[in-house]
Amino acid sequence: MNSEKKSIREVVLAAVRGLVLALVSLPFGIAFLVLVPLSLAFIPLGVGIVTTPVVLTGVRALADVRRRLAAEWCGVRIPAAYRPIPRGTNPWTRTFTMLGDPQTWRDMRWLPVDTTAGFVTALLPAMLLLFSVEGLMLPFGLWRAYTHGGTYWYAFVPVSGEASAIGAGVLALVLLGVSRRLSPRLLTVHFRLTRAVLGNGDSELAERVRVLTETRRDAVDTSAAELRRIERDLHDGAQARLVAMGMDLGTIEMLLDKDPARARQLLAQARRNSVDALEELRDLVRGIHPPVLAERGLGDAVRALALRLPLPAEVAVELPGRADAPVESAAYFAVSEVLTNAVKHSGADRIWIDLHHTDGRLRITVTDNGGGGAAVGAGSGLAGVEKRLGTFDGVLAVSSPAGGPTMVTMELPCVLS
Repeated sequence: MNSEKKSIREVVLAAVRGLVLALVSLPFGIAFLVLVPLSLAFIPLGVGIVTTPVVLTGVRALADVRRRLAAEWCGVRIPAAYRPIPRGTNPWTRTFTMLGDPQTWRDMRWLPVDTTAGFVTALLPAMLLLFSVEGLMLPFGLWRAYTHGGTYWYAFVPVSGEASAIGAGVLALVLLGVSRRLSPRLLTVHFRLTRAVLGNGDSELAERVRVLTETRRDAVDTSAAELRRIERDLHDGAQARLVAMGMDLGTIEMLLDKDPARARQLLAQARRNSVDALEELRDLVRGIHPPVLAERGLGDAVRALALRLPLPAEVAVELPGRADAPVESAAYFAVSEVLTNAVKHSGADRIWIDLHHTDGRLRITVTDNGGGGAAVGAGSGLAGVEKRLGTFDGVLAVSSPAGGPTMVTMELPCVLS
């Protein structure tokens, strides 16, 4: 009985979703089919330079909605491979950057397909269900409203009286059984058609290679900068203190017999230098790979970070295992950078940190109640975080409206052990 109710619910849900999708998407699709060529035609006049990015952004938004619905409703994943557009670019650069993106042209090719074959495939589940319901109502007198002394054709059944109406009802029962089996699949067919047009394996592979090339270059640059920082910190910090301590010890040897009091002063100073050097070395090691991260994992390492913050912070961790060490390290330093930005620039008085693992991805969210306005851009700390995560195929999303709050979400694909 429960499975029967579930099956009926799936049929009705597929019909309603397909009907809403078809009726809502059609006006937008037709509008963009008109606006896109018009805007492109006006580019030589200069007007299209301003309108084209707006129109193409609308097409992209429509395609993104379809991608999201495909994943949520039918589990059909349609990857997007848009090329990034630098922030602050002028309309001319923005227009031709978007036009040079193969994904943009796939979006435009998708529009006529979606308003024709896509419209029909989205509407089919509702049409099949409604046609079946209509046929079931024919034996109960509906046929009289249709015939008016003539013949009403229900599919291939001519209905002219009660007997033929019953025959149409039997056909409707068969169609209802077909609808029960096919309606959810028909909606999936619609989204697979969308994927066939919007997705492109070769382009996705090329885009993937481009992203990996960029992230590898960023990783190499970051590693080189980190090595220079370590060398500089060693040279200016611990090494200088150790050299000074060695000189003090040499002086102490000469003063032991001549000036014991002075020797004791230098000995105390050498002891302080050794303590300071040891502390600097510990800080340096902690900056390379914190011991708490290696020993106790990402959750406890982030908790330790939160304890050192000058603001109250709440940490929620749901990690049933540990990720690979490089992934944990990248996530730890990304969180550290985001927290540092929040403390320095947000004006917040409270921070919330959430770590959990779902669907093969490590998801970290850092939220503060500050003034907002954070953005990923050149020169910002978040840009560095984005590059760090990109090395591991991770992503960064920032929601920071004026007035706050700010939510920074980081995702890294990984498997916990």
